[in-house]
Amino acid sequence: MRTSTSSAPDGPGIPALWTSSAKVGVGTALSNKSHVWFTLSHGIFNEIYYPRIDQACVRDMGLIVTAGKDFFSEEKRDDGHKVEWLAEGVPAFRLVNTCREGRYRIEKQIVTDPHRDTVLQQVQLVAQQGALSDYRLHVLLAPHLDNHGSDNTGWVDEFDGTPLLFAQRNGCVLALACSVPYTKRSVRYVGSSDGWQDLKAHNQLTWEFTRAENGNVALAAEIDLSKSQGNFVLALGFGKTPNEAAKNAVASLRDGFDKAKQDYIAGWQEWIRSHASLKKSEGTSGDLARKSLAVLRIHESKYAPGALIASLAIPWGFSKGDDDQGGYHLVWSRDMVETAGGLLAAGAHEDVRRVLSFLHRTQQSDGHWSQNMWLDASPYWNGIQMDETALPILLVDLAYREKALAEADVAGFWAMVRNAAGYLVRNGPVSPQDRWEEDPGYSPFTVGAEIAALLAAADMADLNHEASVATYLREIADVWNTSIERWMYASGTDWCRKFHVEGYYVRIASKETGNAGSSFQKSVHVKNVVAAEDTRVASHLVSPDALALVRFGLRAADDPRIRDTAKVIDALLKVETPFGCTWHRYNDDGYGEHEDGAPFDGTGIGRGWPLLTGERAHFELAAGRIENAERLLTAMESFANEGGLISEQVWDSPDIPERGLHFGRPSGSAMPLVWAHAEYLKLRRSLRDGQLFDRPPQTVQRYLVKKTISPRVVWRFNHKIRSMPVGKILRIETMAPTVIHWSSDNWNTVQEATTHDVGLGIHIADLTTEALSEGKQVKFTFYWPDAAHWEGKDFVVPVVSLRSDVPAHADWTATDEE
Repeated sequence: MRTSTSSAPDGPGIPALWTSSAKVGVGTALSNKSHVWFTLSHGIFNEIYYPRIDQACVRDMGLIVTAGKDFFSEEKRDDGHKVEWLAEGVPAFRLVNTCREGRYRIEKQIVTDPHRDTVLQQVQLVAQQGALSDYRLHVLLAPHLDNHGSDNTGWVDEFDGTPLLFAQRNGCVLALACSVPYTKRSVRYVGSSDGWQDLKAHNQLTWEFTRAENGNVALAAEIDLSKSQGNFVLALGFGKTPNEAAKNAVASLRDGFDKAKQDYIAGWQEWIRSHASLKKSEGTSGDLARKSLAVLRIHESKYAPGALIASLAIPWGFSKGDDDQGGYHLVWSRDMVETAGGLLAAGAHEDVRRVLSFLHRTQQSDGHWSQNMWLDASPYWNGIQMDETALPILLVDLAYREKALAEADVAGFWAMVRNAAGYLVRNGPVSPQDRWEEDPGYSPFTVGAEIAALLAAADMADLNHEASVATYLREIADVWNTSIERWMYASGTDWCRKFHVEGYYVRIASKETGNAGSSFQKSVHVKNVVAAEDTRVASHLVSPDALALVRFGLRAADDPRIRDTAKVIDALLKVETPFGCTWHRYNDDGYGEHEDGAPFDGTGIGRGWPLLTGERAHFELAAGRIENAERLLTAMESFANEGGLISEQVWDSPDIPERGLHFGRPSGSAMPLVWAHAEYLKLRRSLRDGQLFDRPPQTVQRYLVKKTISPRVVWRFNHKIRSMPVGKILRIETMAPTVIHWSSDNWNTVQEATTHDVGLGIHIADLTTEALSEGKQVKFTFYWPDAAHWEGKDFVVPVVSLRSDVPAHADWTATDEE
């Protein structure tokens, strides 16, 4: 035995990496006294989060069994794994890890302590060959405190007579205690001589270093099986100081695992009774609905109530290090709103009110929300996606219709809604990024969300006695809805001939448009693929996003243009797996593993998304094909793993067993994807109701029933139109008061129009152009009274005819260029 009381050598260790995203369980106590979240994968703890759900502090923690001189077995690599929930809808877990050589079995139960910041693991080691005394059992813990694997310090010490393993970084401390003694403890740097390497080489811990500072450290200890008969509890406590972390761990051990388990389960069962209204048929034992509901609730912050992160996972985490601090444990307003929709579908009204309050608190002063953010509302990325501003408006409307908000509550959120609607009308309909956080332009999902949000906001404006704002919002929604085909519907292309369709909605259309449909021949940058393949013409990109026009109530499911688009989508994006159908986000998507199964590293091949299976099921329901929708519901259930978690993507190529990739099973992307679980819950509700749960009624009434068509076109400095059709009113919109001098006869006669403020930072004037004939030109310029100066240039909008032999999108289009 070699012993040392000095610091471990070989610091700071190899570069730190995160771990697998293939979670089979996630959990936390429903108690504000406990600020710990855990994840499970391959039979062990993966990332553990403390003190906030956006701060990972452990990479993983697992057990290694050794015997004699030549038996070494790591439960995460060398065992078969089974997982089950301890109670219906309660994320407390039983894990059974069975040695593939038949030598032993490890049974675990896992909860967090509802009364303090501790996660608990009750363990039973069963010898299946030989006697228990033939084996040694070791625990290995990889601290990654404060979202970093680097600059951690680990050491061994005692608290109140209990031996512990400690680690700390930047004011965050963990302490690992055991209900039976440790016989050995060691702290090393990850690399050639850490605890794992020591055990692999010697079948026991031969170095017992007591401290390793400022590096990628690993904690290891041997558990005294002679004192436990293989039955013991590990308590991992957290705190701001070593004493606080140790106190939490030791106190949890003294209270006992059974008390923590009982209180943990009771807390969840009370929430299920009080906040959820799933019918019994939708929540039977083992049913995915109750598990999905729990997944949604687990992902809410306790630091910032109402904040919902996208996933307790880092996609392909085993290939990523400290340069990826966020993973998916960040707040996206889109994912959060979609998740809140799932909560509403299950009747969790109080939870949705917290979500709306968080949205209210974190809205930017100009009305939009950050692309994504930490729980303190500081941005992580700085892109802008217009759907992330539209969807919160729709959530307020849906919550009101579901009676989660009273009329007085809607009034309380009116300032937020008004601000968001103002941002949309000032900056839309073009989005700097689509909902997949990639390309600028006109996207069917984003534009559909914007239009629906404007109509919902208009209703709320009426409730709040702002009739002029309501009128304006409806008018702009009408203009944008009437323009959808001009912006995004391609016809007469080579794909039309190839797939035998009249036309189809493209995935994204450039905001810089030209004549004769050239917008669809402009190149679109495709992200996540090699540079030589990173452009496509717009007419050669399609996405299931187009079917959102039905989900948002703008187009009917039996509209020939929608039917043709679905035909093209299925030809290019549909994948049939042994578990059901799924779809790619768009053709030539690069966000996924490489062909050989290697993890996404900035390029790859996009795979099938179970989320899109749920969205397609909603489309099938809207089309009246209920059996198809039910089959797709079953597919979503089949895509879930053994723990009931749905992944972001499923592997859609032949099996690669050595990488854990199997056709139709979860890939290495994020799991669970909370949005996918929310979509599943909404689909269950939609099928139960026989109609789309979250389709806005305002759009259905206005565009599918009344078939409203706008009499206007709109010109703005950030959205100039190059021409306008005969019979339309030309509306000019500016961000400041102005007087418009205009002429339709080359300045032989001049008219004036003074803008008026509609109350959203927009000033408008309608020019009486509806009687102008084809060939006329509307010329105009601006006088800015507040600055007392002229614009100094003329602008021209020709009047054209929409002839039957010219595509509807060809003759008048919009651009932000002159």
